[in-house]
Amino acid sequence: MRAVAPGKLILSGEHAVVYGQPAIAMAVNRYAFATVERHLSSLISFELFNLKYHKDHTLKALRAIKHQLLDNYGAFQQGQRSIKDVLKLPMELTQFAITNLLDKINHKLTDGLQLKTHSDIPMGCGMGSSAAAILVATHAMANYLQIELSDDLYLRYGLEAENLQHGQSSGLDLHVCYHGGCLQFQNHHIEPLPLPACPIYIVNTGTPQSSTGECVAHVKESLQDTTLSLFGQVTEQFRQGLLEQDSQRLMAAVKHNHQLLVSLGVVPEKIQHFITALEAAGFSAKICGAGATQGDAGGIIMILSNDDKDPSALCQSYGYQSELITCDTQGLRTAA
Repeated sequence: MRAVAPGKLILSGEHAVVYGQPAIAMAVNRYAFATVERHLSSLISFELFNLKYHKDHTLKALRAIKHQLLDNYGAFQQGQRSIKDVLKLPMELTQFAITNLLDKINHKLTDGLQLKTHSDIPMGCGMGSSAAAILVATHAMANYLQIELSDDLYLRYGLEAENLQHGQSSGLDLHVCYHGGCLQFQNHHIEPLPLPACPIYIVNTGTPQSSTGECVAHVKESLQDTTLSLFGQVTEQFRQGLLEQDSQRLMAAVKHNHQLLVSLGVVPEKIQHFITALEAAGFSAKICGAGATQGDAGGIIMILSNDDKDPSALCQSYGYQSELITCDTQGLRTAA
């Protein structure tokens, strides 16, 4: 049996959600997978396909990695390190999640085990790849150990891991990947919402040069209360558009959301030109993750279409490929 978790798109309210404003997000049909099996040795083996990482560790060595990461994070919280210096290597996130779970439940492993993971969620592009990876690793391990974790524990342990990646995680990605569907999130409270009435496409503009944590830190220095309030108003406009199944209202909210993100300095100039062309052609678009403070790549862009128009030709003229995306309504689960 394997654990499966979807990726996600933030439809409205990114960045502001970290400071208590509402955001709306949707789980989508891109997935992370994980299985845990008995290993012939007494070691814990990691086979992380997307990271091209295959290595065995003792539990003692993994605990040393965990404690080093926690020390790094403590230094970040005290302003002595940048967030990019907390996790040195991408596989450390999964290693932390597994080790942290074993320590939290005080489980004494008597045999070795092997964790295998792979994913079709683009990494570092705003689609919740980290949250999905943490959740599937935790779920696969819980299945293997035959223990049941409550919703609260999945999300709590997930947040402890995700903070190492993002610095100050709102928990939004974890909630959406865990529950599935479309929902509004605010301060760890969720409200299920209808799915958008119009088609949604995504475009991967490339992995940003700046990490999510760096973008969050950049925004924290310049974000003002008035801008936060405007984000809240835009998200409420989007929420009403969902409830009323009003495509025009949704598209207007996305345009406003994009303008706010530009004002925060997280939308590269090349992406701004691309979105301007999309708007001129009758679409609405915005970045769906933290964005970028340098370079031309901005991660995933979400495009809302009205009247079933297809943006693929315009996207190709800018060197991008568009994909129609659909909602995953199941969230974290076990599959054959």
